[in-house]
Amino acid sequence: MTTPLQDAVQSTFVGSGALAQAAEGFVARHGQTQLAQAVARTIEQGGVLVAEAATGVGKTFAYLVPALLSGERVLLSTATKTLQDQLFGRDLPRLARALGVPVRTALLKGRGSYLCLHRLEFAGESAAASAPHLRHALSEVERWSKTTRTGDLAELPGLDERSPVIPLVTSTRENCLGADCPKFRACHVNLARREAMAADVVVINHHLFFADLAIRESGMAELLPTVRVAIFDEAHQLNETGIQFLGQQLATGQLLDFARDLLGAGLQQARGLCDWTQLASGVELAARDLRMTAGQVRGANRLRWTGAAPDGIDPADWQAALARLHTALTDAAAGLDTVSELAPDFVRLHERARALADRAQRFGAPCGVALVRWADISQSLRLMESPLDIADIVRTRLLAAPEGEGPARAWVFVSATLGDDARLSWFTQPCGLQDAEVLRIGSPFDYAQQAALYVPVHIARPADPAHSADVARLAGDAAACLGGRTMVLTTTLRALRSIGDALAERFAGGGIEVLVQGQLPKRVLMDRFRAGNADGRPGCVLVASASFWEGVDMPGDALQLVIIDKLPFPPPGDPLVEARCRRIESEGRSAFADYSVPEAAVALKQGAGRLIRRETDTGLLAICDTRLVQMGYGRRLLAALPPMRRLSSAAEFDAALAALRAAPMAEDLVSKQTPAPA
Repeated sequence: MTTPLQDAVQSTFVGSGALAQAAEGFVARHGQTQLAQAVARTIEQGGVLVAEAATGVGKTFAYLVPALLSGERVLLSTATKTLQDQLFGRDLPRLARALGVPVRTALLKGRGSYLCLHRLEFAGESAAASAPHLRHALSEVERWSKTTRTGDLAELPGLDERSPVIPLVTSTRENCLGADCPKFRACHVNLARREAMAADVVVINHHLFFADLAIRESGMAELLPTVRVAIFDEAHQLNETGIQFLGQQLATGQLLDFARDLLGAGLQQARGLCDWTQLASGVELAARDLRMTAGQVRGANRLRWTGAAPDGIDPADWQAALARLHTALTDAAAGLDTVSELAPDFVRLHERARALADRAQRFGAPCGVALVRWADISQSLRLMESPLDIADIVRTRLLAAPEGEGPARAWVFVSATLGDDARLSWFTQPCGLQDAEVLRIGSPFDYAQQAALYVPVHIARPADPAHSADVARLAGDAAACLGGRTMVLTTTLRALRSIGDALAERFAGGGIEVLVQGQLPKRVLMDRFRAGNADGRPGCVLVASASFWEGVDMPGDALQLVIIDKLPFPPPGDPLVEARCRRIESEGRSAFADYSVPEAAVALKQGAGRLIRRETDTGLLAICDTRLVQMGYGRRLLAALPPMRRLSSAAEFDAALAALRAAPMAEDLVSKQTPAPA
């Protein structure tokens, strides 16, 4: 027997329903309706639903329709700020109009996304802002600040998310003055929080959600208890996002920011009362000294840390550097304590100094038995300590939270990739959701007709130094045949550079433009790749790693070949991976079978998912790792991939490339295309 909400959901997704009338090209899909009904049932009854909805199902509308029709207060969390903006600015208003539902929505991001009016006032006096390019960027922010209502820096299209001006004009939990701030009434962060408290649907991101669980920072301590329905899209990122906030970290970037703020506030508001230059330089020198101590290590970004110091670092030198940092921070705190009554800035700076000093002391002591500790080294240094997963906090802080009157709270977790077994254990176990209802919905795409998989057996094995050169040769030949339209996904930054350099050298004379992750912001790379050979420009081959394995949507002819350099097993030397493997082995299970293979399967599904994005897409997937067809675990990994037809030889691969090249362009097929479901 169905309920009124389920009936309303069903009628929305039929061929003559509200979506068909509002969305041109809408096609009723069984999987989309099935997911929507499951979400509706969970909303009405309460409980936990974990749903894997493969590419093409249309999961966004499948959870938004029942959420909007339910009339409940809803929290929507997604993986990135870009997806937040898409949900809030496009999907929600479009769907609310189609359903005729009056709904008040709000967008809530972390404070680092909003202009801080107080810090903007002093940003121009910062030494960092004296550089000409920063001075120009700051002037753009100042002009925009006079017209913006939200203060959301995403409104500034010319401001790169990596711009060094952003820390100068935004606040952090550590340096925010709160109610003591002279700009408190006009604060954009507080405005966003007030709007969220008054909204029916609030769109947040996973980072913000866990920041609040860990440190009660985002204002959701008041928001979450008022919400009965919480939906997490792109839920596959929850565990890795959560552990970032549930532990402790100390970064040289934090320390240098503190030293800069200390010097600025001291010279502007208490000049002559302390030697601010000496106090700030003491912290800065101690931070750089700690970084230099760690910098003696080569060849690893994450250093295992089970003893008094990370592997490869002299324990005596390391402990001495931490002690000097603790002393510098304690001295800064003592100086700030003498002027704390002069301005709220000094109160917050004193709290920051004490908190950083406590953290330096913590990292000088042994690590807790239930935690894992490591040092993350790149240009900066981060000391990290975290739990192995988020299972405990999900069980104790979310699912066990006291319920109010009425139906139980509804929790919905949805993504295109959540595991490779029937119970989706890759996701449910580390997230503490083993007792959840699990639903798996396959893709409506005809992969056997639309795509083919090729595993070149003649290529060097992944451990062979010639492997990256072989991958680059295959990619270069294919891109030359297709006129670009090729993406190479690598599992390491070393392979990224090697393959990128080889392709750049091959196409130095023109014909194909080689785009390499890191050369330009991700958004710029994506826009250029999508443009392809329009306006007489050469086609593109994009070499990328990390974040490009997911969240990249390029339907049509822009992308017709995805090449994966090797199977994406978790790095064996990573301290977090090692700790998780040790725990699994201590339970009498196989770390390789129960952790490494599922991790690789999910990552492989994510990478392969970049290829086919709608019913009319066609393309090829090449995985340049012979272990996929030569090792026993390869069958499990192959089963995790979409059911593409197999190409067994180089001749068949070349023929498939030629067929793609000869096929009509997408613009010739517009009248036959169906837009990808939301």
